[in-house]
Amino acid sequence: MANHKSALKRIRSNEKKRVLNKYQHKTTRNAIKGIRTASDKSEATEKLPLVISMIDKLAKKNIIHDNKASNLKSKLTKHVAAL
Repeated sequence: MANHKSALKRIRSNEKKRVLNKYQHKTTRNAIKGIRTASDKSEATEKLPLVISMIDKLAKKNIIHDNKASNLKSKLTKHVAAL
């Protein structure tokens, strides 16, 4: 167990951040899955800007890598265009 006050605080803050990051990442993955399974082009086109925004936020907070974010956005855009 940590002995310093700052180490104890770091443990608490890391746990809060971990839970929040996990929630945001899982929510984004579910939104991506929603676009990929959508059969209606208008519905997918409507959801696309929201999901791209979510992906950008994850990349900005370093939850996912910038290149992974770019790849996801590119693949989703191509998928929606092909519907």
